[in-house]
Amino acid sequence: MQSKPADAASSPPPPRAFWQDEPFYIHMQGGFRAVVRLSIEPRRRTFYHPSPVNPAVRYPEVMILFADSIDFGFMYDTTTLMAMHTVKATQRANIRFKQNMLHRETVVDFRIEVKGRSELFRFTIPFSHLDKIYRTNIGDDSKVELLVPRVTPPRFFRKLDERVTHVANARYWSEGDAWYRQTDITSFPEELKNSPVTLKKFNPIIDIGRWTTYRLTFTLTDKTCELFNLIGQAFRDYNVATKDLNGFSVAAHREPAVWKYIDRPVSRSQRPITSLEELMREDTVPPLPFPVRYQLEVCISHGYLNEHNLSQGFVNGLMNMEPAKAQDILEYAASQEKRVFEPMELFKLKIVKGSASRPPIPPYCAYIRSATITPSTIYINTPTVEITNRVIRYYAEHADRFLRVRFTDEKVEGKIYSTERDTMDEVFTRVKRAMSNGIVIGDRHYHFLAFGNSQFRENGAYFFAPLPHLQPHHIRSWMGNFDDIPYVAQFAARLGQCFSTTRAIVGTKTTIKEIEDRARNGFVFTDGVGMISPFLARLITHELGIVRTSAEPPSVFQFRMGGCKGILAVSPDSKHQEISIRESQYKFAARHEGLEIIRWSQFAAANLNRQIIVVLSSLGVGDEVFVNKQRNQLSNLEIAMTNEQVALKMLQKDIDPNQMTLALAGMIIEGFQKVREPFMTSVLRLWRAWSIKYLKEKARIIVEKGAFLLGCIDETATLKGHYNDVRPSPCKEDTASRMQELPEVFVQLSKGPIDKGQSNKGNVILGPMLLARNPSLHPGDIRIVRGIDVPALRHQKDVVVVPQTGDRPIVNMCSGGDLDGDDYLVIWDPELLPGEWNYTPMDFTPAQRVPLGRQVTPNDLTSFFVTYMKNDNLSRIAVAHLAFADFMDDGVKSDKCLKLAELHSTAVDYIKSGVPARMTRDLNPAKWPHFMEKKNRPRENIYHSRKVLGKLFDEVELVDFAPLYNAPFDKRVLGAYQLGPKMLEEVTALKQQYDEAVRRIMAQHAIKTEFEVWSTFVMSHSKASNDYKFHEEIGRLSMTLKDRFRAQCYEAAGGKDFAILGPFVAAMYTVTAEEIAHTVAEARARGSEEKDLVAGKMPMMSFPWLFQGVLGKIANNALV
Repeated sequence: MQSKPADAASSPPPPRAFWQDEPFYIHMQGGFRAVVRLSIEPRRRTFYHPSPVNPAVRYPEVMILFADSIDFGFMYDTTTLMAMHTVKATQRANIRFKQNMLHRETVVDFRIEVKGRSELFRFTIPFSHLDKIYRTNIGDDSKVELLVPRVTPPRFFRKLDERVTHVANARYWSEGDAWYRQTDITSFPEELKNSPVTLKKFNPIIDIGRWTTYRLTFTLTDKTCELFNLIGQAFRDYNVATKDLNGFSVAAHREPAVWKYIDRPVSRSQRPITSLEELMREDTVPPLPFPVRYQLEVCISHGYLNEHNLSQGFVNGLMNMEPAKAQDILEYAASQEKRVFEPMELFKLKIVKGSASRPPIPPYCAYIRSATITPSTIYINTPTVEITNRVIRYYAEHADRFLRVRFTDEKVEGKIYSTERDTMDEVFTRVKRAMSNGIVIGDRHYHFLAFGNSQFRENGAYFFAPLPHLQPHHIRSWMGNFDDIPYVAQFAARLGQCFSTTRAIVGTKTTIKEIEDRARNGFVFTDGVGMISPFLARLITHELGIVRTSAEPPSVFQFRMGGCKGILAVSPDSKHQEISIRESQYKFAARHEGLEIIRWSQFAAANLNRQIIVVLSSLGVGDEVFVNKQRNQLSNLEIAMTNEQVALKMLQKDIDPNQMTLALAGMIIEGFQKVREPFMTSVLRLWRAWSIKYLKEKARIIVEKGAFLLGCIDETATLKGHYNDVRPSPCKEDTASRMQELPEVFVQLSKGPIDKGQSNKGNVILGPMLLARNPSLHPGDIRIVRGIDVPALRHQKDVVVVPQTGDRPIVNMCSGGDLDGDDYLVIWDPELLPGEWNYTPMDFTPAQRVPLGRQVTPNDLTSFFVTYMKNDNLSRIAVAHLAFADFMDDGVKSDKCLKLAELHSTAVDYIKSGVPARMTRDLNPAKWPHFMEKKNRPRENIYHSRKVLGKLFDEVELVDFAPLYNAPFDKRVLGAYQLGPKMLEEVTALKQQYDEAVRRIMAQHAIKTEFEVWSTFVMSHSKASNDYKFHEEIGRLSMTLKDRFRAQCYEAAGGKDFAILGPFVAAMYTVTAEEIAHTVAEARARGSEEKDLVAGKMPMMSFPWLFQGVLGKIANNALV
């Protein structure tokens, strides 16, 4: 019988080398016995990694040095490390410093005794997170020290016994499955179970969240010296500077005294002490006022101040001044985002007024405190001005006791992602502890309250610091009656309605009318849709200050009212202050019954994305269509930098959801591009860089013949719906027949692109068009519909009106959409109409929910929150779908993609159903297209895609955003008025406050420039939210910032009339110009223009552009 090789795998790994015992026999059918010899399969490759600088230089896949010791600590001053814990190598417990070139990261392994057991720990630092490494001289040629300073902590792991890390029926196992993330390294882990989250950790062996500077000591031989130098060269190739640090020293570990000064001491006496006795104690110091203590912990948590540098004199200095001034000083320290080694120097600074001085803010806003909890620490944030929700408005007198909390991975890692195995259990346990035990800041103990629906998806929640008469359960009781809801997911969603960011309508009363839903075949066609009178719509438009190009109000409002939610569409049949509500909109009984508005209908440009493109490609749209559209967009972006007409055309068509392109278009019309005004030019450059970035990373191709609109229902029942027995003719040439079989929609635009070649009545779009909803993963998610004109619907503009007739709602076929506030992509570009129309849609019926069988408790809510985090596979599913859509010949029609599309739908519905989407390992791609930029994957797992997304990616070159600082400001504005010194002084003070507010937003969200905050075209931000959600969030923050400081300027100027406001705005522009000119002149004198004329080192210039229209009037001599 011929012998053949075969593979065998052992799981778990065997405790001994049994394969060395020979011979092995396998008994076969028929009485035969086969002899088997086993051997370990050798590594199939020896990997060498080419240098990114010089491909001729190749590094081993892994380079390892053994260290003598490692110190964990922080920099006490610029040259002194305070070593808080030292680990020394032994014969049995070495310290490995490993350079992993495959994953482009540094790995350090070390052992620590924990409760009598030697535990193996590891931390990893990607090269991209390293800035510099210092080499220190300790006077011995054979010894060398590396100092690795980190602002934020790396990820720490503990290795478990490999035998307990195997999962039954798992197809794969690797050593990485034995490394479990860590949140604490402590001798008393059992004490964490009932402990709240605090900045100060008690009795850590290593405070991994705050001792983030590492000193490694090596003894080098001739051989290891060569390897040490090779590692240093690899660091430099990846832009990690290695520098000598002269005068370096190590300070001995000591406990900081500052906590003793600011915390009330706890008496160890068995009997209670009187207040008089407490005052007579020598070590008793009155605590800081909470707002000051809170802001001090802001500075400490972010590393701007370190408690070891804080003296009793510093604490006394804070206590002896007005609390508002002390808070302003600490807010200033936080806004600078720099380590302060000499805290006493802060008292010498001239500080502008911050939030403590409580300058006026819009009535719909409040100062909100927030915190970010990571696996290893907590970051407390300076209060920011935000649009409120129903709960905070009602409890406005206690607004400062609410804490908005977000759970993320370490600061530079972004969102906490789920894993197939339980290697992240420690992290999720920490989240559960925080939600069960609360958070302590100063003398306040914050307890879990609830979470909004958007918060939930971003792993956030609200906490509340209770009062004797006001506990979290009191607030939840006020929110509504939820006792009859037996499902935890639904209960959480209903609570979440109350935390939607809304504007309350207070200037008018409403009349409520109940109307029936339209239901059929198990579908509610009118689900989420109500009606509102034109008169009430106009009142709302006026109260909210909605800017319109016509006298007509928006056609649709997304709203909350008591326990009702959804949209309200303007109806000519509704009279006076009437609102019509359907049963599908009523979710729970609430005490609060006021009308609240979330947003309203408006035109936004249509754009493609990678998911839409791969679906359209599978349905028959040629690659050249997408490539040509992208090339045209890139060309126009380049021309727009110098051609006003091209820029104006693009900006007025590519309207973003925050409508900022229209603001830029207004600047061009007012002549600011022609004179190359610095701010306008900078924002225009930013818009170009932002557009190109999203072309490269998201394939965000603008579609001129399209729109992005809210959906609503056809109340006239005129439009023809989808019928299951009607399918478009497969014959592409039979256009007329195919058109007649399509479902119908009504789309009328108030502005935006209209095809001159089309037969349109006014701005009504006629003919075939695509209807889709993001994200679209299934080939049936994109529907082909026909636009028709319905005179009875012409009062509806900038919405897509869909039919209430048919067997199934059209929007339900679009990725399971509905009409309670979903946006839809509408495209009538003939080039993008695919050959295959209306592929069989997916069934989006949600999974069956299991009732709890008792009333839902806060513990159920927090467990549901953590379970969602553990099972949130949404992004992993979407990423895998994209990879398979490119790799598989059938694209999105392949079995794997269809399965992933189903899982994606399940994952989206988790918040409603409570049923998680479980992604099996066979749905993890083994190969990745180059455009997905999986930099940490082995090269053999990356292939160069020849499909459409690969072509689009290869044609785009990113451009850097460089603000324009060294150009003259607009003389038309600078010379318009004679400005007095008092006004200039007042404007200067206001500008300082504004600049500080912008810096706070930048710091909180890791935004690099003020231009991004002002325009909402953000190039990069903290990874806590996805780009789409963050664009919405920064839009709200930017609008609130502008409204807030406009109000302050109106008050300072003495009114809103142009005759009064004009000179004040000119002064704002003049002060800004003088600050920029002074800094530019200083840089030129030093010969450092290239180095210093960059964002971060220059004064801010967006302040006067709070009043873009006023600047335009001044520039164009409209001074009366």
